[in-house]
Formats: sequence, structure tokens, C-alpha cells
Amino acid sequence: MKPRSGSIWLRLATIGILAFLYIPLLIIVLYAFDTDRSQSWPIQGLTTDWFAAALANQSVGDALVLSIQVACAATAIALLLGTLASFAVQRYSFFGRGTVSFLLVLPIALPGIVTGMALNATINATGIGFTTFTIILGHATFCIVVVFNNVIARLRRTSRSIEEASMDLGADTLQTFRYVTFPVIRTALIAGGLLAFALSFDEVIVTTFTAGTQETLPLWIFDHIRRANQLPIVNVVAVFLILLSTIPVYLAQRLSSDTSGLAGR
Repeated sequence: MKPRSGSIWLRLATIGILAFLYIPLLIIVLYAFDTDRSQSWPIQGLTTDWFAAALANQSVGDALVLSIQVACAATAIALLLGTLASFAVQRYSFFGRGTVSFLLVLPIALPGIVTGMALNATINATGIGFTTFTIILGHATFCIVVVFNNVIARLRRTSRSIEEASMDLGADTLQTFRYVTFPVIRTALIAGGLLAFALSFDEVIVTTFTAGTQETLPLWIFDHIRRANQLPIVNVVAVFLILLSTIPVYLAQRLSSDTSGLAGR
């Protein structure tokens, strides 16, 4: 009976953890359909009018476009620099390699407010001004880490013998990368890119210090949540963010579990 009892407790604990994580999100979803602006509980009625109001709101549209632009640009930078860094650390031996690897991962472990303050001070010191470019740079600091971690993990699980065999058969470096190395790391790149996009799209702390007068979608929520008459639209935008963030994270999780092309298969 003990094993069965333990199994039941584990299931109950899992249900409790999931409830703790997702009941607040469910409440936000319900409030997005609430007929009352004041968010009173229990909800008295349901409506979809707030969704139409959110779609018609010009500031929401502008913030959404800016968030997508920033996330795409930060992801592109992260894919390039994160991939190059992962190959340099994993494929070559040099003095201080461990330190370099640690420094590459450190930005995502630092408090966002510290990173934001440092970037803000640097931008002010250089006098380049706060633009979309500075937001992209700020997001790239932690997006690079995500791509780096995904790609280097795949490289560590991949035998170099397949690349050496390709070279022995007459393929040059570019051909080996195109036909052997890239197919192996492709899913890791896509997963890292999707995670980087999701992190950039809903980032608020670093963005606060690097955006100046510009407003991404998370900043729009942060600014308007203090306005009582805007709460229903804020809830709708939050629901949209939940959905848009869930898709890339889910796809990244599925791709990260793909081990095709690795040694031993």
C-alpha cells in the first residue's frame, strides 16, 4: 500500500503546484471577459466587448509592433553571437575558456534591474540617446545566453567524429557545416531563437531603463494598469501576451527534446 499511497501524494502535490502556478493566470483570463470595469469578484457577467476595444486602441497596436520588431532583432543578434560563442567555447581549447563560458552565462543570472541600470548609465555616458536600437541591445544581453546554452548543450552531446568523417571524405569546412553540423544543431538553434523571442517580447525591467519615451507592450501594460478605466483592456492585452508567449515556449520545449542527429542514434 505504501507505494500506491506515495503515488497519490505525488499526484496531489503536482496538482497543487499546477494550481498555484496557473489559477492567477486563469483569473486574468476571466477578468478579460468581465462586464465590470472594477474587477469585482465573483464575476457578474461575461462579454467580449473589451477585445474589440483593445483591437481598436492605437497605442496597443503601436506597442505591439515595437515589441515584435525588438524581439525579432534581439533574437537575430542572439542567434549570430550566441552560436559563434558556443562554437568557440566548445570546439577550441584556450586559456580562460571556463571564465569566458561563465561570463557569457552571467547576464541572465544578474538581477534585471542591475543590468538595466548599467545599460542606462552606459547609454547616457556615450550620448547615443534612447531609441529602438538601445532596447534591442538591452534585450540581446540576455537573449544571447539562451541561444548559447541551447547550442553548446547540443554540441556537447554530439560527437565530432561525424565532422571528421565528412572532412576525410573530401568535404571542405563550409560543406561540412552545411550538410553535417548545421542539421545537428538546427533544432537547438530554433529552440534557442524561440525562447529568446519569448523572453524579449515580454521583458519589462531592462526595457524600462533603455526605452526612453518608447513603449513596448509590457511597458504599456505597466503604465495603464494604474488607470482604473483601462483595466479591462489591460487584461485583454495580458491574455494576448500569455498566448503569444506560450506558443514559442511550447515549440522550444518540443524541439529541445529532439535528439535526432546526435551520436548514438
